[in-house]
Amino acid sequence: MSLSLVSNAHLDESSAKIRSKPVPWEGYQRAELVTSEELALIKKVDRQPRAKVESIHLSDGQTYALLYLRLLKKLQRVDTMQCLLVLIADALLDHDERIPLFARAAQSDPDLPYAPLIRTLEAQDDFVQLKSAQILTVLLSSESTPLQHQHLQPFLKVLSSLVQSQSQNKRDVAVQCLESLLARPECRRAVWAIPGILAGFVEILLHKPGPQMSYQVIFCIWLLSFEQDVAEQINKKYDIIPLLITVAQAAVKEKVIRVIIATFSAMLVAQLLPFSKNLSTRKWSDEDILEDVQYVRDELERNFESLTTYDEYLSELASGHLSWTPVHESDAFWRENASRLNDRDYEQLKTLIGLLGSEDPVVLAVAVHDLGQYVKHYERGKKIITDLGGKARAMELMTHPDPDVRYRALLSVQELVSHPWSAV
Repeated sequence: MSLSLVSNAHLDESSAKIRSKPVPWEGYQRAELVTSEELALIKKVDRQPRAKVESIHLSDGQTYALLYLRLLKKLQRVDTMQCLLVLIADALLDHDERIPLFARAAQSDPDLPYAPLIRTLEAQDDFVQLKSAQILTVLLSSESTPLQHQHLQPFLKVLSSLVQSQSQNKRDVAVQCLESLLARPECRRAVWAIPGILAGFVEILLHKPGPQMSYQVIFCIWLLSFEQDVAEQINKKYDIIPLLITVAQAAVKEKVIRVIIATFSAMLVAQLLPFSKNLSTRKWSDEDILEDVQYVRDELERNFESLTTYDEYLSELASGHLSWTPVHESDAFWRENASRLNDRDYEQLKTLIGLLGSEDPVVLAVAVHDLGQYVKHYERGKKIITDLGGKARAMELMTHPDPDVRYRALLSVQELVSHPWSAV
């Protein structure tokens, strides 16, 4: 996940000012809070031109990821925490490949990378709190395994407070963080267990925010609706349907309407399921009724699974952070959903092709694999992919340095070359 997915003008402006502020590093060494080696390393990047710092990160990224986190763990002055958080964010900006450098810090110290960042969430300084939230979101969203309770829970509690804040900047950052985290099932379940977050979403929508904030909040609600118990209960608990109807009636942006309809679809199917299950347990004298009820129940279950699975795929696609989740290698998923990538003038397909320019080899491998699946299961796909530039890019990836990218690209190009030109 890119750091730019959680962006805020206030944070950007404050970061620019912090980069030029002096920090008493020598004083820390005299107080024996910083070693001579740490001092020498930090002075090389402190208040230095971006190009010079980038060069140092390029050649010695792991050393500096560990340095920033260690210093953040032991130094608690506000100006110092501000400086270190800006250095971490600058290292990650436009460099997703550096995220593992920070994750690997755990090999040197099990408290890293998360404990210092979670501690700074409690700082009284707004910048420190919000910048920590931004960085934590990037690191947590990029984890390949389910998030640990001791990392996720304190972060969500802070986000609950931020999303209910009167500060526009706090609400803005919190909603963006949640928008990224809710793509993960364990995050959806954890968020549903914290009523303050949903209450914050409702309060934001009641105050009629702008189109972008409306979209982001409803996008979060849509992601939550992937969980069946949420889709069944959310309207009872928060009276969400009348609120979303009001938002839809006043919306001027199509994307706001689209995400509201998607949310309603998940809720409708989920709320009909308990009713159909209840009917199927009753004793009927007419066997045809029982047969029909069971058919309806089975279809609703299948449709809910299909609906949420495709929505999860779209969420992953929108995040830009593709990984080897089961849907990518499921023939059943692609048979049912390949043609849906054509909706709205190939909007999702264009997004997928755009990811063929990613710098992350995992994203590249998954994206080029998905392209091959699309062509395999949609008979007119070859010409469309070629016209959109996907075939040329897939062929380029056959010479990529990463062996898995090369292999996946080869398989996709074989599909592109062998599949009939049905659309010509």
